[in-house]
Amino acid sequence: MSRLSVFDIYKIGVGPSSSHTLGPWRAGQHFAGGLAGARVQSIGVQLFGSLAKTGVGHGTDIAVLLGLQGYDPVTIPTQEIPELVDRVKATGSILINGAPVPFSFANDIVFQPTTHPGHPNTLIFTALTDDGELRRETYFSLGGGFIEREGETVNLDQNHKFVHDVSSGKKMIALSASSGKTITRLLYENERCLYSSEEIHRRIENLFQVMLNCVYRGCHTEGVLPGGLYVQRRAAGLNRKLLGGKTYPDRKSWLEAIRRTARDFSTINQWISCFALAVNEENAALGRVVTSPTNGAAGVIPAVLLYHYLFGNFGEDDLMRFFLSSGQIGALFKQGATISAAVGGCQAEVGVSSAMAAAGLTEVLGGSTKQVLQAAEIAMEHHLGLTCDPIGGLVQVPCIERNAMGAMKAITASNLALAGNASNAVVDFDAVVATMWETAQHMHSKYKETAEGGLAVHVSVARPEC
Repeated sequence: MSRLSVFDIYKIGVGPSSSHTLGPWRAGQHFAGGLAGARVQSIGVQLFGSLAKTGVGHGTDIAVLLGLQGYDPVTIPTQEIPELVDRVKATGSILINGAPVPFSFANDIVFQPTTHPGHPNTLIFTALTDDGELRRETYFSLGGGFIEREGETVNLDQNHKFVHDVSSGKKMIALSASSGKTITRLLYENERCLYSSEEIHRRIENLFQVMLNCVYRGCHTEGVLPGGLYVQRRAAGLNRKLLGGKTYPDRKSWLEAIRRTARDFSTINQWISCFALAVNEENAALGRVVTSPTNGAAGVIPAVLLYHYLFGNFGEDDLMRFFLSSGQIGALFKQGATISAAVGGCQAEVGVSSAMAAAGLTEVLGGSTKQVLQAAEIAMEHHLGLTCDPIGGLVQVPCIERNAMGAMKAITASNLALAGNASNAVVDFDAVVATMWETAQHMHSKYKETAEGGLAVHVSVARPEC
């Protein structure tokens, strides 16, 4: 049976990358937790493969530093991150379980561009204790904030016991037909094996509120993104243009103003792009986002969800329906293929996010189970082969714009699925999952988040600031 919860797919974290920031952060937390009770003399980390090649641009070194010190990406005040980093640089030490340990950014974080045999995103932590014991652990960052310690799974709980087997598209269709239940109902009954009804609603509402806060911040923050590319934020200017230069004092009045704007195709199209840009600009600036299913693709789902929330016929149970159905699509890609750009290119991130959003939108618009899965299939079909070639190793160009494009593809995919007869579809959902995985395996490594191919080598830019 499918053993991933929807809440394994949707996480709250800090940008810019789920595999290069959130995963290493969690690995640092886990390693430091294993040192409880020990007096540590020295500590170090080696970053391999993609983590080394684009780690500085993705903030991997910062994430490791914060994780080792026990900060949580869900709760850390993101505005304090620069100060915390500067403090370590100034003092030459970090706090491991409350005790200072000598630490040098230049010497204790080693970037190893060779690929570790275990995974393209590999970290090795070492710590020397006062009694002379050398502790060493190897972690793999699997994408989407999932991590695995060599020889033992961590965070990736594959042992959920669910009442319904929804481990493939075909099984979901057959089960829905035999039971007469919608995708939402089947998935809700599965989640009830883990959480109370109140907890499910609380978690979904919390995800939505984090998304709304992220969009709001992104639509009201001007300036240049960090990292050395000097990319100008665009969401705030687009937001101002669409609202006729008017400003609003809080999030509620701002959302109400958006609802009152024109509803022609061009205006709505621009709002969708604005929402996606806002999230990924925040993500690039180490802001708090909802990993959905990754940080680099975090803008697609909020943009599509807000499209329905602000311009559609939004119902009281639509959040539940959207998050459960879209989350399950992410789980199926995670289990049947990959959601890591270092393994599968951008098809595994923006492509999966677009498929998730298409499924969620189709579900809330009343689509059948077959139509929900067809929408996801259509969205992924038109992302197959999409490479990950971040300029300067930063989650900025082309990543930010790709979220806007992924959102538009998701809406188009939903419209196509709802307008047609899903029973006559030539390509089914399971086939596109298998195809994406096969494509990922054959894709050249230079197009897998290494900044060694594509736009990353054909656009001349200054290297990112350390």
